[in-house]
Amino acid sequence: MININKVRTYSIKKRFSKVNLADFAKTPARGRSFVQFFDSLPDILKGKDIKAVVDAVVKAHKKKKAVILMAGAHVIKCGLNPVIIELIKKKIITCVCLNGAGIIHDFEIAFQGKTSEDVAAELADGKFGMGRETADFLNNAVQDGVNAGFGLGYAVANKMAAANLKYKDLSLIYNAYKNKVPVCVFVAIGTDIIHQHPSFNAALTGEGSLRDFHLLVKNLSALNNGGVLLNFGSTVIMPEVFLKALNLARNLGNSVKNFTSANFDMIHHYRPQQNIVHRPVMPGGSGYYVIGHHEIMLPLLAQAIIEKI
Repeated sequence: MININKVRTYSIKKRFSKVNLADFAKTPARGRSFVQFFDSLPDILKGKDIKAVVDAVVKAHKKKKAVILMAGAHVIKCGLNPVIIELIKKKIITCVCLNGAGIIHDFEIAFQGKTSEDVAAELADGKFGMGRETADFLNNAVQDGVNAGFGLGYAVANKMAAANLKYKDLSLIYNAYKNKVPVCVFVAIGTDIIHQHPSFNAALTGEGSLRDFHLLVKNLSALNNGGVLLNFGSTVIMPEVFLKALNLARNLGNSVKNFTSANFDMIHHYRPQQNIVHRPVMPGGSGYYVIGHHEIMLPLLAQAIIEKI
């Protein structure tokens, strides 16, 4: 038998506590401004993290450091182009990185004001991804632009700028082009619907994407000592590209340290945790992983940034 009376205790007043009243959320109130609402979030866990990300972006903007946005195509499909465009216009975002599907959905929005087909319905009889205009425009843009010496993102942007597209003002790529913000596009061959068409040129697509990879390497140097890297919704392509681009930038003698990285996604994934949040900032900096739906988290983040600038 044990002698329970010999248990040793101490006063909790002497103990470190991770949660304090000062960190609590504020009471909800009618008529509160957005800043008051945002500041009322608890300074605990992800409430604390998203405030830290906002502060990092605001500081980066004021110091004229890079704020690089990487995004999966789902971000565009969620109707968030107007939010990102506003951050571009306000010179907050300094570089945009997309995967191959990103240029597809962005073009279709510019072309007809709608995108995202019913994959299951079209797949049954081989119609999935066989839309004529999307493939013709983008594959021709790549062919013309890359042959002219452009990277993939600029090739598409340049073509869009010259085209008569009804909803062009809602294009993320076109607005980046107008505001002289580079767009880097990273394509995995066979992943996108336009790769099914005879107009697709794998060699030029690969060459254009490689040029954008080198462009990203160049832009990463502006993360040093205060920049911010944001990844929204890309679980494989962007985390892998970023890790290699960062390594190459450092290998070439650039100091890319003491920056903030943040990954926003709907669920937790191993690769973004390692390649965005953890490994890149080990020599110095901070990394954050925030869970939530893009259609809520990105507007929340953007509004907070704009209010705080």
